[in-house]
Amino acid sequence: MTLRLRFGTVAAIAAALPSASQASFLSGDALDAAASFMAWVVIFLVPIVLVALFLIVHVLPEKIAEKRHHPQQAAIKTLCFLSLAFGGLLWPLAWLWAYTRPVGFRAVYGTEKHENYFLEMAEKAERGELDALQLEHLKEELAMMASRGVLAEPLRGIPARLASARPKAAPAEAPAGGQA
Repeated sequence: MTLRLRFGTVAAIAAALPSASQASFLSGDALDAAASFMAWVVIFLVPIVLVALFLIVHVLPEKIAEKRHHPQQAAIKTLCFLSLAFGGLLWPLAWLWAYTRPVGFRAVYGTEKHENYFLEMAEKAERGELDALQLEHLKEELAMMASRGVLAEPLRGIPARLASARPKAAPAEAPAGGQA
């Protein structure tokens, strides 16, 4: 009985539906105009968007290297540029290089950071945004680099700037016993 009832319900719904169907809610000239518009979008707008997305994704290793203060970020940027000429084949190498730690670089130069890192940290130190431990670590790292004789020209004035920098004040401790 239930099978007949279900079949009857389905048959009633099918009879109530229109007998003719259309592929679009548009017809005639409106359908032609919509199709022309879609064709122009696909021909012109989609390739522009795809090329823009390709370029945005293609410079990600460069941006990652800058954010991580990779000392070889200029070489990574060059590899990203060369990868454009080679159809993206070098891009995975640039991606991996941006995430690696330059072990040999630290052995030679005494740091794993790009010189922009030291310039940014010196500015923070002058504004009083570094605590005493960060300030001392920065001074020690620059002294180690200077002792190896590899302190680049833009970094040579930083030790003098750091000498006058004061660490940020330690946060006030809450009184014991939970009283305000």
